[in-house]
Amino acid sequence: MKGSFLMAGFFASGCFLGWQLDQWKIGVLGDVAPYVLYILMFQVGVSIGSDKKTRAVLAGIRPKLLLVPLATIAGTLSFSALAGLVVTKWRIVDCLAIGSGFGYYSLSSILIAELREASYGTEAATELGAIALMANMMREMMALFGAPVFVKYFGRLAPVCAGGATTMDVTLGVITRYSGKDMAFVAIFHGMLVDMSVPFLASFFCSL
Repeated sequence: MKGSFLMAGFFASGCFLGWQLDQWKIGVLGDVAPYVLYILMFQVGVSIGSDKKTRAVLAGIRPKLLLVPLATIAGTLSFSALAGLVVTKWRIVDCLAIGSGFGYYSLSSILIAELREASYGTEAATELGAIALMANMMREMMALFGAPVFVKYFGRLAPVCAGGATTMDVTLGVITRYSGKDMAFVAIFHGMLVDMSVPFLASFFCSL
């Protein structure tokens, strides 16, 4: 949770800095932003590829394990589409882009804001990125604090699906605590696949 608040603090600081630079008529950030995004996406690949657990996870994959991340992705996108029918300000594809963050708020918020800037303008794109940040932060915190409730009423896989992309790191501890240590492998595998889907799905929905 500390990391979530830290990330929100950096995001707020970045918004303030961007506003100040705009007031001072300094527009250098617009040219730098795409490269920051590329570096962030590169870091995602490096973190997954260099993780010592990755090889063990890949070696133990069974076909039925794919159903868990697929259920997470399908369920999240289905409810995101339903939210798009209620939220009239944003299109359904925007809600799908936000949902496709799967709790990975740092990457999805920057990616969505960057990709939507050309079509929506800086102000609207930044607002959508901020919504993505808050929505995915709330998902992470919901998984952290709601794990015992999810297990009790929906089964041991529920915290894994609720955690989305965070199950390979942030929420892994609470999952093993309430769902059992034998769920660690499932959670790591699930987190890896969902994590890797974020840039592809978010980019796809932002292109529509």
